[in-house]
Amino acid sequence: MTGPLPDPFAGQPDWAPLPPRPIEIVPATGRVELRGRRVLVGLPGLGWRGDLRADERVVQGSRTYVPIIPEHEWYRAESDQVEVFAPLVPVERVWVETLADRPAAAAGSTREQAIRLVSLDGPTHRPPTPVFETDAVSGRRVVHVEDSVEHRDLRAVTESYSGADGDICVRVTPELEWYRWAWRGQPPTTLEVPVHLLWIE
Repeated sequence: MTGPLPDPFAGQPDWAPLPPRPIEIVPATGRVELRGRRVLVGLPGLGWRGDLRADERVVQGSRTYVPIIPEHEWYRAESDQVEVFAPLVPVERVWVETLADRPAAAAGSTREQAIRLVSLDGPTHRPPTPVFETDAVSGRRVVHVEDSVEHRDLRAVTESYSGADGDICVRVTPELEWYRWAWRGQPPTTLEVPVHLLWIE
């Protein structure tokens, strides 16, 4: 037998998990539902603050406002059914995280390692990054992609480690349990996930 052995994965791009859909940031002034959505607030040219959730718009006089709640307080309000303080932010200063369509994979594309410059006219979000390409993951929002299903609203509770079966893994927990860990001291239930199935959101 002469010649190279055939590539068993040639023509079968589905053997590796697809990245999750990226986050797209859109103005809250558009027709987008706000209750419970992740939002960013700020001013063009100044900067943006995240880890916030929104409630439905409020109209006072001729102005529209959005009640903005720190994400840990939003989870506490939803879980314990308590009232929390929510300052009203003018709707034009609020931007909403939405899920965009998955971009078409470019053949032979490689992830850029150069500095990525952005416009200060509006907030931006980096594309999903595989966990195995990052230097730190603990506490970060992650997406677990399994059989093309995206499991979101998760937080990493460990860095990468060698699991019992020899896989490189990260333990993750639902965000509700992540925040409950802070306000009640109740340790979260975690799931061990191989790093090749995890992406930084």
